[in-house]
Amino acid sequence: MTVEPVVTDDTHATDRPVARVVTAHQQREGEGFLVRRPVPTEGLDQVDPFLMLDEVGPVTYGPGEALGAPDHPHRGFETISYILEGEKLHEDSAGATQLIGAGDVQWMTAGAGIVHSEMPGPSMQKNGGRAHGFQIWVNLPASSKFATPGYQYLPKADIPVAKSPDRLIEVTVIAGAAFGVNAAIGTHTPVWLQDWRVQPGGSAVIDINPDFDAAAYVFDGQLSFSDEQVAVARSQMALFSAGNRITISAEANGEGGRFLLLAGEPIDEPLARYGPFVMNTRDELSAAFDDYQSGRMGVIKRD
Repeated sequence: MTVEPVVTDDTHATDRPVARVVTAHQQREGEGFLVRRPVPTEGLDQVDPFLMLDEVGPVTYGPGEALGAPDHPHRGFETISYILEGEKLHEDSAGATQLIGAGDVQWMTAGAGIVHSEMPGPSMQKNGGRAHGFQIWVNLPASSKFATPGYQYLPKADIPVAKSPDRLIEVTVIAGAAFGVNAAIGTHTPVWLQDWRVQPGGSAVIDINPDFDAAAYVFDGQLSFSDEQVAVARSQMALFSAGNRITISAEANGEGGRFLLLAGEPIDEPLARYGPFVMNTRDELSAAFDDYQSGRMGVIKRD
């Protein structure tokens, strides 16, 4: 499903104020790599339907030093890998193997359950190099939590890019729409996920469905959001209140900035989550652990 842009009547446009600015905390994941995580964090369980956002790196590895996340299970949601620099090798219990490179996106539906691994690619393992990217979790509604596992892979060349009329803003449209450009990926529920690059002096007003929850995570430079010009710096996430427009700008004499826009229709269902499983009830969580431990989610078969 492609989410169409929202057309708003200027006479009824309502700017979304910044309700809160959250600074990402840091923690270690997988084999010990460091991530910045603005959600979930203290006092912020999710930005419905987004369950988690991890920024991995930027970090430079020497030969043999690169780290990843060995075989682990998921059920009840979707994982998105967006690679900015470096490469990652995906393998899963459904028999898929995919090398994900710089600029590529993998949108994996764990659904009923899958075991996968996310490890540095062969070149990164051997030679080292710079790694930077995002791991994002998106919830599935109860009706889709047992969907057939699978994934959509989009190389950088196949991901639509939009530009503002003045060419000061460029948007990688992973999901949703920007400046009249629609994403090439399908989603289970209405979701926007976009990488915005704003040059100094750039500004825009984003028309957005008023029913969406929305947030912006700045991972380079500094930007201002809303009519009130709330400054949001690197490693901070702006959470927006109600409205049908988001205003962004970069100072003409500043450095500009880059952010991920996360927005979507809230699922608004009970959450039972622990580790790699996100379900609606504790009984469903227990069943997920039992299914994984018994091997019913499968194993990754390697030569």
